[in-house]
Amino acid sequence: MERISILIVGSGPAGCTAAIYAARAGMPPLVFAGAQVGGQLIQTTEVENFPGFDRPILGAELMERMQRQAIRFGARWLSESAQKIERVDDFFVVEGEYTTVEAEAVIVATGSVARWLEVPGEAEFRGYGVSGCATCDGFFFRGRDVAVVGGGNTAVTDALYLADFAQRVTVIHRRDTLRADHSLQDRLFQKSNVRFMWNSEVVEICGEENPRKVKYVLVRNVRTFEISECAIEGVFVAVGHIPQTKWLQGIVGLDDRGYIQTQGGARTTCPGLFAAGDVMDPHYQQAVTAAGNGCRAALDAVDYLRYRLGRE
Repeated sequence: MERISILIVGSGPAGCTAAIYAARAGMPPLVFAGAQVGGQLIQTTEVENFPGFDRPILGAELMERMQRQAIRFGARWLSESAQKIERVDDFFVVEGEYTTVEAEAVIVATGSVARWLEVPGEAEFRGYGVSGCATCDGFFFRGRDVAVVGGGNTAVTDALYLADFAQRVTVIHRRDTLRADHSLQDRLFQKSNVRFMWNSEVVEICGEENPRKVKYVLVRNVRTFEISECAIEGVFVAVGHIPQTKWLQGIVGLDDRGYIQTQGGARTTCPGLFAAGDVMDPHYQQAVTAAGNGCRAALDAVDYLRYRLGRE
């Protein structure tokens, strides 16, 4: 079993930045990159708000650049996910899908995944008209009517993207105002093929079995409780995320939503274990804040190894 100084779990902006900083500090890490190298950002078409780029850059290209930069400084990559972690004396034993390593410090940057509505028809039509990724599946709905469920940055970004493909986009939101950044809202309100169903929630997704496809959703007004039918062929769910922390339960403090609790910087309740990015940040969920968290996690981990464990 290989023993390393720093193991990073996750390969999004937080994990890649942590890998860059750890490697440049003389402690080249091993990265459990997961099956989707680059994290959620690779599903984003154009990134406009990451510092240093005066023109939009594709999310996948940005993550490829970060990965190459980390590898150039000595970081190593494995395309597998962490399955189990155990604290043994002053180090961790982490089991991946194929590899088990001993690490003196672990940086968790596993991010979060889309939250589903959990309504009738959603699971049945997932992949047949129901999607959690507009940039992945939007192309298939060119010229059709679709719905986006949610009112935050993700929902508005998805609606903006889909408006360039779909005939009409219906945004279904439980409130009477959007929660997204105003710059995004302004762009969305200018789209002539976007309409809004305020104070509304999807209660069922309906369609045909042969061939399997979505035909409409049942929508309930949360104030009047009136149920109406909205004819669409695609439902894009954007109602939040779930942090990927199940494998950490019992070893580190989590809040009531499952996000890792940090204690100043990136330190957690478990000495030697650090957290960065969306897995510990339920509020901002931005690439730039995740990258900043990754920097802090790497510096905290290096400091821990050098001074607490006497690794000068």
